[in-house]
Amino acid sequence: MPTEEPFRRGQLPPGITDWHLRTSRFRRLFHDVYVDREAELTPLLLARGALLVAPDATVSHHSAARLWGAVVPDDGFVHLTCPTRRPQVEGIRTHRCGRPKRATRWRGIPVTTPVQTFLDLAAVLSLVDLVVLGDSLVRRKRVTVDLLVEAATAHRGTGGRLARKAAGLVRADVDSAMESRLRMLMVLSGLPEPVVNHKIHWPDGEVRFRLDLSYPDDGLVIEYDGWQHVESQTQWGSDRDRREWLDDNDWRIVVVIAKDLHRTPAATLSRIRAAMRGRGMSVPPVDDEWRRHFPSTSEDQREPA
Repeated sequence: MPTEEPFRRGQLPPGITDWHLRTSRFRRLFHDVYVDREAELTPLLLARGALLVAPDATVSHHSAARLWGAVVPDDGFVHLTCPTRRPQVEGIRTHRCGRPKRATRWRGIPVTTPVQTFLDLAAVLSLVDLVVLGDSLVRRKRVTVDLLVEAATAHRGTGGRLARKAAGLVRADVDSAMESRLRMLMVLSGLPEPVVNHKIHWPDGEVRFRLDLSYPDDGLVIEYDGWQHVESQTQWGSDRDRREWLDDNDWRIVVVIAKDLHRTPAATLSRIRAAMRGRGMSVPPVDDEWRRHFPSTSEDQREPA
């Protein structure tokens, strides 16, 4: 009988034998844990499989973040926090529970709360990745900005200082991880923080356009364009209409793509700073903190102009 739930060799579902496990019908998730090869390897399924190895554990860290629908770097492990024995199993990374963890149950499995997940990951993520995580948790309505700030302020564990700094930089209404990264490049370089998701309204008050990052008082928009803007005709048409409206109403647009962040951040900052000067804005000196989080490649310029 097919099964989409993981199981252990010692607890085979009805109709499945050891011989079946040696065929291509099943895949091994972890030592002694199997699943039907047709089953989708979702974060939830992987977590269920890992908990068969450590039934008293709680899903935590990166794995908990993915269960909450948040954005976090993929390190290839399922993360569990264990109160006692920490099994050493390939594909599972276990953490010792030094103090009580705030946990709940989600779809039948124990998982650290969104706030606890943010605090746990403050010990292992970089500042930018932690802000991306926080933005995405807020976007998914798992937490609020105020709740993250309150929890980080009270946190005295490992990563407390980074948690407090990152929580103070988390914002609501951020549409994507790349928009979070673009905002952090600007803020960490010393530029004034742009407004997130500024809304342009129709005369009747209905929202007409949303601007990723902007300085509304100065008529400047900094916009990230991902592949969906190219591949979707609907998105492309919407972007065209918005940009034509902005042009007609004397807004300046700076468009940023993935390469601009990952390969040429200094040149990207130069473009943004030049656009700010062109709008008559005051442009502060460059703060080099951005370099710790956005390394340049050889094609990038040495210094933001």
